[in-house]
Amino acid sequence: MSKHEQHPSIKENTSDVQKLEQENEQLLQSIIQKEALIEKETNEMKRDKKKINQITNSNTYKIFKPLAKTNQKDKRIAELEEKLTLAQNELYETKEQLQELMLHDRKLNSFNMKDRLKEMKADGDLLPYIDKIVEHKKQHEANYNNALTYSARLFMKEKETYRDYVYQKVLSALKNEDIPEFIVREGVREEPLQLRQVSSFRGSLNTRMRKMQLNGNLPEWKLDDKRVAYSFLNELEVPVPWFSEEVYTTSTVPKKDGIVIKPTDGAGSRGVYLVYSTTDIFDIKRSKTLKSWDELIESMNQDLHSGWVDKDEWFVEELLLENREEKVPARDIKFYCFYGKVGLILEISRYPELKYCWWTASGERVDTGKYNNDLFKGKGCTEEEIKLAETISLTIPAPFIRIDFLRSNNGLVFGEFTPKPGNYDEFDEATDKWLGDYFLEAEGRLVQDLLDGKKFNLFEKL
Repeated sequence: MSKHEQHPSIKENTSDVQKLEQENEQLLQSIIQKEALIEKETNEMKRDKKKINQITNSNTYKIFKPLAKTNQKDKRIAELEEKLTLAQNELYETKEQLQELMLHDRKLNSFNMKDRLKEMKADGDLLPYIDKIVEHKKQHEANYNNALTYSARLFMKEKETYRDYVYQKVLSALKNEDIPEFIVREGVREEPLQLRQVSSFRGSLNTRMRKMQLNGNLPEWKLDDKRVAYSFLNELEVPVPWFSEEVYTTSTVPKKDGIVIKPTDGAGSRGVYLVYSTTDIFDIKRSKTLKSWDELIESMNQDLHSGWVDKDEWFVEELLLENREEKVPARDIKFYCFYGKVGLILEISRYPELKYCWWTASGERVDTGKYNNDLFKGKGCTEEEIKLAETISLTIPAPFIRIDFLRSNNGLVFGEFTPKPGNYDEFDEATDKWLGDYFLEAEGRLVQDLLDGKKFNLFEKL
């Protein structure tokens, strides 16, 4: 099993291990701090002894030594020591405040921030304010990065165990591009420092989008066209719903029962309508039932005017149901595929309300940071269904693509390919790093297959 294959939120049978790791971490931190304190005290003692020797050997000390009043001196020393302790405590608190202020050029007050930003936009003041925020954020991050990087440098010559411990702490707060080379080089040792912070699903997809801008296109985006995708899946003998070759407008869409109406270039569930009959139509995005064809056309026009749907271009396909008698819509089963491996599965139930369930390929339910307020216990999928998704993804020369299915009363039916899932930036950090590892591994496998001469014959026909 690869190091990343268990999702970070799975804690089954790991409580003892986690407790031991926490105890080891606390012990290591305590040792580092105590060794530093001992070294500091040793140096101070050396300096004090040197000063004492200088004083006791001085002529002044020899002259006035007989006049010293031991009791008064001891009392005075005790008073001074008490004052010194108080002063040291105050100095420590002041230093902490100064350190915090040093790293914060400005603190943005987040209380009612959204309302204030709306007011600024209405007043025409938001753009110059954005410039200020950008500048402050850059300086703020630069200060933190410099402090963290220099802190790490101070441990470069320490024991490897101490050095790795500090480097991991620093890595947890640095962006990929901010990680210094002297830390990265520790990742190529015989027993390397783990560079998990480098991995990022959102970062990989962002980079993928930039590659598309630079190169004009990427392989997986050919499959974003539903008609191309259906043709491709037919070649792979994977069930697809019946769909219309013709593109319609709101005025020409066919008035018939048992169809799904979708925009040709839609995203998510926006502009998708389940037509049980011409007087029973379900608007998926709004979770609303429409009772007439006129209501449907009005809602489609609202989609266009609001920008939910870009063009007045629609197609229709077969309406798939999980339960025909009760008119239960087919559930969505979305496989996050990384060139032959399923990393994550999203199950969506749209009736009677919109609910989500996240699964790993090994069948564990997990928290990902997305849809946490709308989760439910789904039914999951079989090993054969996961294998189907993995097999399809191996025919596509791309490190990642999401393959979406619908669970009908006859099993899984292909829905669509999604090269860029919506709101992929909303995964929590642990999931983002976890999926980021999947992405990087997939890139490596794909490059190796291409070097070994693998052909993507069906894909090349598109």
